Amino acid sequence: MSTVEIELKFPVEDAAALESRLLKAGFSLATPRTFESNTLYDTPDRSLRLRGQLLRLRNYGGLWTLTHKQQAPQDTSDEKYKRRIETETRLSDGDSLATVFEQLGMEAVFRYEKWRTEWEDAGGHLVIDETPIGTYAELEGEPLWIDESLLKLGVSTTICTTDSYGKLFLKWRESTGNSAENLTFAEIDLWSCPKK
Repeated sequence: MSTVEIELKFPVEDAAALESRLLKAGFSLATPRTFESNTLYDTPDRSLRLRGQLLRLRNYGGLWTLTHKQQAPQDTSDEKYKRRIETETRLSDGDSLATVFEQLGMEAVFRYEKWRTEWEDAGGHLVIDETPIGTYAELEGEPLWIDESLLKLGVSTTICTTDSYGKLFLKWRESTGNSAENLTFAEIDLWSCPKK
């Protein structure tokens, strides 16, 4: 089943302080801190990317999910939010599906990892993602709920972004001169170590 995902990210300087504000704002912990690994697949000529689409295989705490995303019609009255049509399904064996993709000529084009903690209230969902290049929170819900949540949490809209983790990684790599190809803890750590 497809849904329209509406979301907004912001950087987090102090995750413990944000979690304290979440509790005061009426959020409850939905999933404790869990490791997540993602691999994006595409054709050799990157035809999915050229069409603004994404095919992702995710392992989140041992659970596999396949997700396809594509651009959603944009409402010009709320361009500050990221909107994507998302279709996903749970899998029993992600490794086998990865092999199928490769046998069909697709390639693993980007990997990214994070430690994710999920929070929710009656109106939507907030996740805190600890990535190798910094910690981010992501609000997912209706635009009004996102705005109200930012206000309750004391987060300025001026620091919010619609960038994907892929885009954030590319900006970080450009600003640091880092040569890592993937947003994984091992690869970022390897390239961050002083070279002998």
